[in-house]
Amino acid sequence: MITPDMLTAGLMSYLIPVLLAVGLVALSLKIVAEYERLVVLFLGRFQAVKQPGLRIVVPGIQRAFRVDLRVITMDIPPQDVISHDNVTVRVNAVLYFRVVDPEKAIIQVEDFNTAINQLAQTTLRSVLGQHDLDEMLAEREKLNDNIQEIIDKRADAWGIKVINVEIKHIDLNDSMIRAIARQAEAERERRAKIIHAEGEFQAAEKLLSAANIISQNSQALHLRYLQTLNDISTNKTSNTIVFPLPLDLVEPLLKKDAIAKVLSPKPGQPKAPTPVTGPDSGPPESS
Repeated sequence: MITPDMLTAGLMSYLIPVLLAVGLVALSLKIVAEYERLVVLFLGRFQAVKQPGLRIVVPGIQRAFRVDLRVITMDIPPQDVISHDNVTVRVNAVLYFRVVDPEKAIIQVEDFNTAINQLAQTTLRSVLGQHDLDEMLAEREKLNDNIQEIIDKRADAWGIKVINVEIKHIDLNDSMIRAIARQAEAERERRAKIIHAEGEFQAAEKLLSAANIISQNSQALHLRYLQTLNDISTNKTSNTIVFPLPLDLVEPLLKKDAIAKVLSPKPGQPKAPTPVTGPDSGPPESS
């Protein structure tokens, strides 16, 4: 006769293996997404890289590592950098990379995320330390390309492709900010003076050209006189009007005045007698 205890023991003897088998199958099934790859090691040795889909990994015998193939964005912590001209700045950046070889990313380096982060920090300090502060501020794109090229070359052995590096902030202390502001103000004043000097030079050239043209054509000079009279007549703030005289009228008067000055006696010199001639006048008597 079968007792309840015997029935329970029989059921347990069948149920336990079934549950163990179901649990083993559940642990063995791995779902690999489209953007992932599964690196499988068999007894510690590399076996294969599993593609997306439902995959079986036997626990205890095989070991699986998931690798994300999407672009990873990594912030580089702020770094204190001493520039080539001995200026201390604080720089942080962002790094974009992706895994192109899952086997190398798992086997060649312990933790590729930590490794790429440390490599980016040291490269950032090394590259920026070779440039002056002005180059950091003005040639940021060039520095980004240089840093990206160096990191990409070193990370290639880990199966990682560096897509881009962007410097986000270059922080300066207050004294350096004030010095840069003074330098910018001095540069603006210098440019303003140069522009003003160039304007004066061009104006002087135009005035010289106009004077040469007027001196060669008297009609142009008269037209300039008329224009000046028109400008004076429209100016209501002045009650004085100046009428210019033509040079051909003034010139004879100036010549006549010059002749009179030459013929006039000097102070202390007797005046020359004026000869008198007439009908009754005769020759002078001889003594």
